[in-house]
Amino acid sequence: MGFNWLAVLAASVAAFVLGGLWYGPLFGRMWMKASGMTEEKVKGGNSARIFGISFVMTLVAAIVLARFIGEGASGGEGAGAGFAIGAALIGTMLGVFYQFEHRPVTHWLVNAAYATAAFTLMGLIIGVWP
Repeated sequence: MGFNWLAVLAASVAAFVLGGLWYGPLFGRMWMKASGMTEEKVKGGNSARIFGISFVMTLVAAIVLARFIGEGASGGEGAGAGFAIGAALIGTMLGVFYQFEHRPVTHWLVNAAYATAAFTLMGLIIGVWP
C-alpha cells in the first residue's frame, strides 16, 4: 500500500487522544464558549456515534496523510507535511467558512490550532515509524 498501517493506526489514536485533551482540559471551556456549546448539548449527544465517527474520520485523515507523505520520509518531513496541511490547508479553509458563518475568531483559533497540532503529530508519527 505504500505506508505502514501500524503507524497510521498509532497516528490516528494519538490525534484522537490529543483531541480529547484539546477540547477537554486544555481549551474545552474556550471552545464551548466560542462555539455556543453547552453542557446540556454535550450530554444530549450520542457519544458512541460522535466518538466512533470522529475516530473513523481521523483514521481516514491519517491514511491520506501517509499516502501524501509517502515511504521513506523522516520524522521532520512528516511533521512538516502535517503542519502544512493542518495550518495552510485546513486552518485557512476553516477561516473562510467561519468568516461567512460569522463565527468568533476564538472558535477558528481553537479548531485551526487543533487541526495543525493533530496533523503535525500524525505526520511525525508516520514519518518516524519504520
